[in-house]
Amino acid sequence: MADKHKKYMEAALKEAQTAFEKDEVPVGAVIVYKGEIIGRAYNQIKTLKDPTAHAEMIAITQAASHLKNERLKDCGLYVTIEPCPMCAGAMVLARIRNLFYATEDPKSGASGSALNILQNKKLNHRVKVKRGLLKDESRSLIQEFFKKKRDKCKK
Repeated sequence: MADKHKKYMEAALKEAQTAFEKDEVPVGAVIVYKGEIIGRAYNQIKTLKDPTAHAEMIAITQAASHLKNERLKDCGLYVTIEPCPMCAGAMVLARIRNLFYATEDPKSGASGSALNILQNKKLNHRVKVKRGLLKDESRSLIQEFFKKKRDKCKK
């Protein structure tokens, strides 16, 4: 069981690496339905000049299109960093069943770090959350990205 989760998170990390190479914040996401990846994306905020072009949002759109349904109730989302409030809200609206994320985001994570939208009892849906899958790999990629940015600013 753990091996399949690792495989999906590795796919999300591959997406994050693509973002890194394109000078986007390295976040990657995949959505899985019945053992098949039906949505995969990386952050494209700068590329698309769109503040909503987070990996999770793009993957949700792809998955909904694939299923021809706005409800993703039997889907799992694997993402390299804890989702922000916008992405967490979209997950609730899409009725995603499970979230697996690699590393926490203490400043804006909405899965328990800064906020907890995904288990908010006032909302009509709650997402089950598993944390820490390939945490070190994800954290390392993000730290390398921002170190590179800081080093560039010093020059």
